[in-house]
Amino acid sequence: MTMYRAHRASTSPTTLRLLPWHSPDGKPCYLSTDDNGGYLSRLADDMEAMQLSTAEDILSLTRAVLEDPASPPTEVRYAGLRLAECLTDALRVAESRRRRLPTPRTTDPDDGDPVQEQPVRTPGSGLWS
Repeated sequence: MTMYRAHRASTSPTTLRLLPWHSPDGKPCYLSTDDNGGYLSRLADDMEAMQLSTAEDILSLTRAVLEDPASPPTEVRYAGLRLAECLTDALRVAESRRRRLPTPRTTDPDDGDPVQEQPVRTPGSGLWS
C-alpha cells in the first residue's frame, strides 16, 4: 500500500505540505490536507523529529572525528558524507515548515496602508545586534 503521492508542481504550493521523503522515482512528495492531526501529518512530524535527532547525533560524533588530527582520511570523508545527508534532511524540514508559516500581513487592516515588515533577527543571520 502506497502511503504518499507525488503531486505535480502546478498544484498550489501554499496548500501542500512538503513531506520528509521522496517518491520511489526520487520526486518530492506533498500532502494536501487541512487536518494537521491526520495519520500522514503525524507520520511526517515523527520522521522530521527523527531526522533532526539523527542530525544532532551525527554532528556530535563528527566533531570528535574532525577535532582529532590523527583521524584517517576515510573516516573524515565518511563523516562529511553523513553530515551532508543530515544537512539535506534538515534543510528539507526547514523548507516544509517555512511553507506552513502564516503569510505576514503586507497592509494594515485598519487603514489599508502598507505595513513596514521588520526583519527577523536571529543569531547567525547577520541581523543580530
